[in-house]
Amino acid sequence: MAEVPVHFLAVLAATFTAFVIGGLWYSPLLFGAAWMRAAGLSEAQVNSGNKARIFGLAFVFLLVMALCLERFLAAPGVTLVTGTLYGFLTGFGWLFFATGVITLFEQRPWSYLLVNGGYWVVALTAMGAVLGGWR
Repeated sequence: MAEVPVHFLAVLAATFTAFVIGGLWYSPLLFGAAWMRAAGLSEAQVNSGNKARIFGLAFVFLLVMALCLERFLAAPGVTLVTGTLYGFLTGFGWLFFATGVITLFEQRPWSYLLVNGGYWVVALTAMGAVLGGWR
């Protein structure tokens, strides 16, 4: 099998896309208040975190995820449509339900799963679209 090169610009674009989606998703504009309630966090607790560490590591973690997804999508014939589908299936089939297992064992409310799991579905779908469309 021929080695398929990594599309580093696509990986960076997918990482940035998921990062921006997360910024919006967890902001007061969308689900920030619902997320804090479901996670049992106060605004003071959220604001007291080391922002550089949190956002820096979140970006690195998303970068690793984008790189792994890019490798899954490196097969010939992957398009914007298939990349989007595979991103959705990864987000929904793996991450949404992995978050669901954690939600059950941590005895969190269903809103915790809907907010956090929902983010992963949207973020991975968008990552898949970027990576699949970057051909």
